[in-house]
Amino acid sequence: MANDPIHQFVIYDIFTFGTIGGDGTEGSGITLSFTNSSLFMVLTTITICAYLILSTRGRGLVPNRWQLTSEMAYEFVANMVRSGAGSEGMKFFPFVFSLFTFIFIGNMFGMIPYFYTFTSQIIVTFALAMLVMTVVVAYGFIKNGPKFLKLFVPSGVPGYIIPIVTPIEVISFLSRPISLSVRLFGNMLAGHITLKVFTGFVVSLASLGAVGIAGAVLPLIMGVALTALEFMVSAVQAYVFAVLTSMYLNDAIHPSH
Repeated sequence: MANDPIHQFVIYDIFTFGTIGGDGTEGSGITLSFTNSSLFMVLTTITICAYLILSTRGRGLVPNRWQLTSEMAYEFVANMVRSGAGSEGMKFFPFVFSLFTFIFIGNMFGMIPYFYTFTSQIIVTFALAMLVMTVVVAYGFIKNGPKFLKLFVPSGVPGYIIPIVTPIEVISFLSRPISLSVRLFGNMLAGHITLKVFTGFVVSLASLGAVGIAGAVLPLIMGVALTALEFMVSAVQAYVFAVLTSMYLNDAIHPSH
């Protein structure tokens, strides 16, 4: 079980709140529980809030290293939002910043041994993606009304092509939450499985004695390289999620573009 690469993704209950519905038999109804995935989502949220509050409470004109890190994160995401959604999109800065830091810190926690990577669960990434699309659609209709539907009729397209282009645009729009969630989920799942396999080789070969230890050198090198790569992928996936969110928000702000 220790070398099983899938075991690290198992969700288990820490405690349960109760069951909704059902007929009273075991397994019926919906069980409300606090799981290991929930624990690390809460831990991620607490870590982000605590760091931002503690690092910025001094508000010095000459920032220390902790305040400087927070300010750099602020400027990084602010520039991302301005580039993707324009200056008008800055009203969504708290939303994009929260998504970016939540995914980034969650991914980084997942790189620590025995910690849980909640972004490796499709239900979590799909929920985040649906949250993004709900905000996009809701704000699009609130701000633009029926004109939001211009998003599915690109400007400059000849009228006789519109019946062909519009269904394609609709399908593309509906596929956004799928691609947004599967991209994050797939990268984290595949990366952690690959890393677990190679590090498992090191442990298995090292247990065979001197010859095994010699043979474990190559998997060890690969494991170190994959660890560095996975850190990079974890950061990039948080960035990609936030960038795409900014671009989707731009469609809600400027649907006719």
